[in-house]
Amino acid sequence: MPQRLSSEDVSFLTAERAQTPAHSGTVQILQAPEDGFDYDRLFTLIRERIAFVPRYRQRLRSVPVHMANPVWVDDVDFDLSYHVRRSALPRPGTDEQLAELVARIMSRRLDRDRPLWEVYLVEGLEGDRLAILSKTHLAMVDGRAGIDIAQVMLDISPQPRSSRPDTWSPHSAPSSAELLLGVANDFVRRPTAAFEMVKGGVSEARTTATRVLATAEGVVQLVRQAASPAPPSPLNPEIGKARRFATIDLNLAELKRVKDYHDTTVNDVVLAIITGALREWLLMRGEVVRTSTTLRAIAPLSVSGADEADGPNHVAPFVVDLPVGEPSPVVRLQRIAYAMRGLPAMGTPVPALEIAGVAGFAPPTLHELGARTATEAPSRVYNLMITNVPGPQVPLYAAGALLVGSYPVVPLTRGHGLGVGVTSYNGGVFMGLNADRDAIGDLDLLASEVQSATEMLTDTVRGSRGRGRGRLRTAGSPR
Repeated sequence: MPQRLSSEDVSFLTAERAQTPAHSGTVQILQAPEDGFDYDRLFTLIRERIAFVPRYRQRLRSVPVHMANPVWVDDVDFDLSYHVRRSALPRPGTDEQLAELVARIMSRRLDRDRPLWEVYLVEGLEGDRLAILSKTHLAMVDGRAGIDIAQVMLDISPQPRSSRPDTWSPHSAPSSAELLLGVANDFVRRPTAAFEMVKGGVSEARTTATRVLATAEGVVQLVRQAASPAPPSPLNPEIGKARRFATIDLNLAELKRVKDYHDTTVNDVVLAIITGALREWLLMRGEVVRTSTTLRAIAPLSVSGADEADGPNHVAPFVVDLPVGEPSPVVRLQRIAYAMRGLPAMGTPVPALEIAGVAGFAPPTLHELGARTATEAPSRVYNLMITNVPGPQVPLYAAGALLVGSYPVVPLTRGHGLGVGVTSYNGGVFMGLNADRDAIGDLDLLASEVQSATEMLTDTVRGSRGRGRGRLRTAGSPR
């Protein structure tokens, strides 16, 4: 029988609105090889690797009268060319133009009548570079049966590894009678789990997503441990459909020197940088910032190996109050480090053992798992989402093209105008800022303050006021 969606998966579908599409993304920047890189090469690569991600050839199918949660069924009309798309910037395309395109693409919901993913090849970047933008619905990636396709597209060598022969042939779509029989069988084999599936199906029919969310064990624990609402903030307006996107490059070695000097973790340093940037951004907007002012972040982390890329085995959400009122960068770092050491993980960790054992680039999958855990939380208990995932510190390639940067695009949820994703890879730290276009029209200012906050912390180690090494790009999607 087809695999049935969990109540958690259903919650991502029922809670989705035009203003809050429930998909995550990754922008991978590649250096074209000497023999070039075009759409046909990307198409061939995905066609050869899609067998590693069977769910990418499946679509949703509802159960008659919503008797239970929907199921995944093979798309008998699967058309790879629909999902692998091509775009281009006017040569020489700038990073700002790329960010604008990403913001526009990521603001559009995925077609529910087809497998819930898209990949775009963006050509024309200056410096003989190109970008691959992958876009995947959160219901697709659970860390068990589903991983992100961006994970399996990369190799440790310019010469792509051989792929197993693809013998996929779609199963015929189940009839309504077969779907109802499957519900009955679930009751016989697993009555408790089946009852939950039926409740989830009824809830979907009534579009009561809040009930589905409230039943998650992780959410219950989150409410218990973070019962008070998050502080009021300009980060939490009613958001619209349009987005802005910015990217920032930082140097991992510099962050590690800060980490070692102050006896913290790289994640602590990243959170302190974001905290410092948010502080200056609030002040420049004329917000009242007192020494006691905080912003609450939900920060899903790969719990094992969070500081190094040595095999995370699960993702768990943490809630931490960012001390934006603290003027000293060192004290901010110390306060965050102290808070993180004392925090229990909220809810139930998401296993990722399968991910660690799959060859390729795991951060896209882990970011999506992080977004899944964060979006389960009631919106009132946090101001923003920050995902930080370590990647391999060796160069990777897509069909011979060198990966030079990877920027997460985390989804926005209702009442949250900013999401931050961070990936470390091959000596760099790559940060993606996804924001509501109207609520955070000055995203470029916030991105520049990330640079300044990085300089302030690195200066505590090297004792100079030299300019930082970060680079930022920002743009917004049209209204």
